[in-house]
Amino acid sequence: MAVKVVDASALAAVLFGEPAAEEVASRLEGNALAAPVLIEYELGNTCWKKCRRYPKLVKALTTGLETVGELDLQLHDVDLVPVLQLAMRRNVTFYDASYLWLAQQLNAELVTLDERLAR
Repeated sequence: MAVKVVDASALAAVLFGEPAAEEVASRLEGNALAAPVLIEYELGNTCWKKCRRYPKLVKALTTGLETVGELDLQLHDVDLVPVLQLAMRRNVTFYDASYLWLAQQLNAELVTLDERLAR
């Protein structure tokens, strides 16, 4: 089974029913999923923002966040200095570089909705 590294933008689309959910789900289907540990914090923060913006959807959004624990998502620590170096070389945030670094380490495709990161 192939491994794909999924970032918070892509996984949030699926968990919170965003417009790109079907596209992302089809790209992830049938693959082992991996992400840096920070994805849980990013998803939590995304959920928090959505709950504040859409108070009537709090229950649905919370349910989406709860499903993270049900996914077969392997969480990985990252090597801080190489991630920092990659962030500086690629001119991306440390967070984004964490996903890139992990994809490189696992020789895996990175699934993201962030066009800049995808390039």
